[in-house]
Amino acid sequence: QVQLVESGGGLVQPGGSLRLSCAASGSIFSSNTMRWYRQAPGKQRELVASIASGGTTYYADSVKGRFTISRDNAKNTVYLQMNSLKLEDTAVYSCNLVYWSRRNYEYWGQGTQVTVSS
Repeated sequence: QVQLVESGGGLVQPGGSLRLSCAASGSIFSSNTMRWYRQAPGKQRELVASIASGGTTYYADSVKGRFTISRDNAKNTVYLQMNSLKLEDTAVYSCNLVYWSRRNYEYWGQGTQVTVSS
């Protein structure tokens, strides 16, 4: 069974920074994609950023230039460095892992709260 454990959320002032981590454990296919989603109260969940095991990245337009996703394949860990945080970045951030091995596998973390407030 695969488990994803996030950490690093918290309260930060506008313009501040936070770094989220998501560590995956269990039997994981080496070729996979790890993603960060977020969901703010009353809004739909949105994809923030993703990174494939080969390093290809994707960013939502709303976070380009401010957030950086990276991963350590040896540790099965993905990071989200969030800089220049805005009030509208407040949300629960969740880690997601997907891979294909005869069928699609998808796993979610429990989520971590990020609150940007003055």
